[in-house]
Amino acid sequence: MYISKHLSAEGPDLCLLKRFHRKDCLPALADEIWQIEKGIVRTVTWNPQGQVTTLGLWGQGDVVGESLTRIAPYQMECLTPVVAKALPLTNHSQYWRDALLNHLCQTQELFRIIHQGSVTERLMHLLDWLAQRFGQPTPEGQVIDSFLTHHELSEIIGTTRVTVTRLLAKLEAQGKLTRLAKREKQLGQNNQKTYRKGSIIVPSRHQIIRLIEPDMQ
Repeated sequence: MYISKHLSAEGPDLCLLKRFHRKDCLPALADEIWQIEKGIVRTVTWNPQGQVTTLGLWGQGDVVGESLTRIAPYQMECLTPVVAKALPLTNHSQYWRDALLNHLCQTQELFRIIHQGSVTERLMHLLDWLAQRFGQPTPEGQVIDSFLTHHELSEIIGTTRVTVTRLLAKLEAQGKLTRLAKREKQLGQNNQKTYRKGSIIVPSRHQIIRLIEPDMQ
């Protein structure tokens, strides 16, 4: 259920679009929230020791902002170039109901993923979720562009960068995913999009679940 794909059509009147670079942070707004038109944003918090916790990964149609949480500190990081617009918190009851329901659903799904039993399970379920949310279909499978570093993946599933690197290599050796070795590569005769080195190709969801079942026993 991805309500975010349909939010814009029923949302508030068109607002001024703003562009942000990768690694920029969306500024906090007092009486407005951000709606993402293009790109991917990660919301995070951290403890006094500097340990980062990922609160969510958000894409086209999703809304983010301090008004949606009581967690502090709270930061909205651009993982890719982002186009977004600031929406006032005015009365658009059906729109906001759908937006908040989508926000809650995505937060709960990420919470479920990071509480899987083993690190391998968490990584596989995270890749499955990323493929559904942000992947591009190709004849070879769903392609996840390399917008998350190994360090950022490790922060999401609660492990180390070294462990993520090792597990990705292991999963690739087992045929459960493919990583693009070249900086850019076109996939399929009708697919003109190019992908950066490190992008991950995963099979369809039912194949991933079937593949990870032996590890879950």
